[in-house]
Amino acid sequence: SPPVPGRLERVGDQRPVVLVDFAHTPDALERTLEAIRANNAGGRLIAVFGCAGDSDRGKRPMMGEIAGRLADISIITSDNPHSEDPSAIVADIEAGILPNATRVEADEARRTSAGGGRRSYMIEVDRERAITAALGVAGPEDFVVVAGKGHEDYQDIAGVRHHFDDREVVRRLVESPLTKC
Repeated sequence: SPPVPGRLERVGDQRPVVLVDFAHTPDALERTLEAIRANNAGGRLIAVFGCAGDSDRGKRPMMGEIAGRLADISIITSDNPHSEDPSAIVADIEAGILPNATRVEADEARRTSAGGGRRSYMIEVDRERAITAALGVAGPEDFVVVAGKGHEDYQDIAGVRHHFDDREVVRRLVESPLTKC
């Protein structure tokens, strides 16, 4: 049977492997990252994720904790902030990631090792730039998962729906000579 759009959907056939998934709850994010970690021999797991605005604030630090525990590098970004300030949503997520990871810049993230030691995280509120950053720090053996939106083709910012599709962004970036993986 054909794959379900936006559910562990591989985008392109390049290395690093890039997967887009709808995981937008703590349980879904944990299961997704565990599945990828179990099938990733030797490479790093890089997670790009955020949380929606105007919804359950309690899950934000939980998702941060999960990403900080399971991903070698996490990049916290916007999902659908709706009417909330995206920076406030990111701060809620960051509160959960802090016990397991250290905030770094891209140069330091490139040096984060696979599967052991202290995890690292970056913050990039702009989702496209966050995906760009993930691809920029990823090596050929790594797995990048862009979580939270999956099949969605929009981003709701301040009550306005903007066209945004994680899969389109990844395709464009991996095909660009400037960000060629």
